[in-house]
Amino acid sequence: MTESHDARTGSEFVRALTLTDATMLVAGSMIGSGIFIVSSDIARTLNSPLWLLITWIATGAITVLGALAYGELAAMYPRAGGQYVFLRESMGPLMGFLYGWTLFLVIQTGTTAAVAVAFGRFLGVLFPSVGAELYSWFPHGEICVAALGCDTPAKAFQVGLTPQRIAALVSIWILTAINLRGVREGKALQTMLTLVKTAALGLIVLVGLSIGRNADAIAANFGANLAGSPPIGSALVLAFGAAMVGSLFSSDAWNNVTFAAAEVHNPQRNLPLALVMGTGLVSLLYIMANVAYLHVLPLAGDPAGATAVARGIQYATQDRVATAMMETVFGANGTTLMAVAILVSTFGCNNGLILAGARVYWAMARDGLFFARAGALNARGVPGFALLVQSIWISILCLTGTYGQLLDYVIFAALVFYCLTTVGLFILRRTQPTAVRPYRALGYPVLPGLYVLLAGALAIILLIADKTRAQAMAGLAIVLLGIPVFYLWRAGRRAPSAPV
Repeated sequence: MTESHDARTGSEFVRALTLTDATMLVAGSMIGSGIFIVSSDIARTLNSPLWLLITWIATGAITVLGALAYGELAAMYPRAGGQYVFLRESMGPLMGFLYGWTLFLVIQTGTTAAVAVAFGRFLGVLFPSVGAELYSWFPHGEICVAALGCDTPAKAFQVGLTPQRIAALVSIWILTAINLRGVREGKALQTMLTLVKTAALGLIVLVGLSIGRNADAIAANFGANLAGSPPIGSALVLAFGAAMVGSLFSSDAWNNVTFAAAEVHNPQRNLPLALVMGTGLVSLLYIMANVAYLHVLPLAGDPAGATAVARGIQYATQDRVATAMMETVFGANGTTLMAVAILVSTFGCNNGLILAGARVYWAMARDGLFFARAGALNARGVPGFALLVQSIWISILCLTGTYGQLLDYVIFAALVFYCLTTVGLFILRRTQPTAVRPYRALGYPVLPGLYVLLAGALAIILLIADKTRAQAMAGLAIVLLGIPVFYLWRAGRRAPSAPV
């Protein structure tokens, strides 16, 4: 059978995603706004050109290790829902629900909201009237959550509307409308935008390593000061873990192609290939983009500097490192060019996230663990109600946090479930030794085990480090809150037909 059937509507998931489309979904969901922004915060945190590069190299290695492990699970269970299905099959329905619950509340929707907010921020570069002025219905525009502490403005939610947030909302609604029309429309937009933004990243690398080379920046970054002055000892470990929040967020969502597995041609072959090729391509581009930044801009800078070079990577205006680099090379035209490229990138990233996320809620609904209507496909073969519910929650998140706040909540929860899913690979090898495995994880058990250790260690660091502890604890609380919700939901609903 080539298509997954939904008995409730008579509609079917359409296997419209080729290997190229699936690879573009992996790459396009990964490349959003992070690579153009977060290197500034990493540079401030670690204060070292060498450690900036190590951060991105380590992130790339961890991401590819995860993709290698997930390939086996995706080939075993090429069903709508992907990682939710992997956890359900390996650890039971509770663990599957906790992932889907957290995905809906924080991981998928929080990522999408953060990228949408970045879309609005870069639209403000082209149109200054799209500013960040807050119009709020709360006193001073802030809500402070006691569990997170209220000692700094960064821990208060900036609730309300800004022109940039309005732009973010409009982008979410447009993309949802496109994906309601069918997977062919969504995948065509995804493939086109991913090709454009991959070319934009390639252009950054090419410019930085050729006509943009700055002898003073190269001397400052790659000379005697290559090591910089990072924290020492245990402080370096904590700072490194905190710095990786940004780079891991920039590399997240590579697993989204598994959510749409029921729509991939020959998924047993194409899903593992798409995961490895997509993550490998993006990780290489990310590392080379940071090498390019270091060839044009000094790492250290003055926050009050009058030029992009004077401000350096650490104090690029609003952390827009890529824009600062292109401005240095091409002047005002470079700023405009980069803003357009990032708008395309963020728009394409969110298209992939919106397309894929709804498939998880469809699978949960089929198990009786989400709104029943989300378990139906519309006449065009897509989970229309799930797409609408998802867009509503993303819109709410867009109104409650800044880019930095949103990504802090996302990455801890994502790491926890990446670890657990890979542990599930070991469980399935033991409990289902004779199951058909069209692809076996490369380097098993060493490489999957290494991935669990590395991702788990990072999650622990996020719980310990001062900079990320509050957000990580909040993410953990969201996961644990799903336990009573699971039992209440299961008690109140009778599961519909078996999942497809």
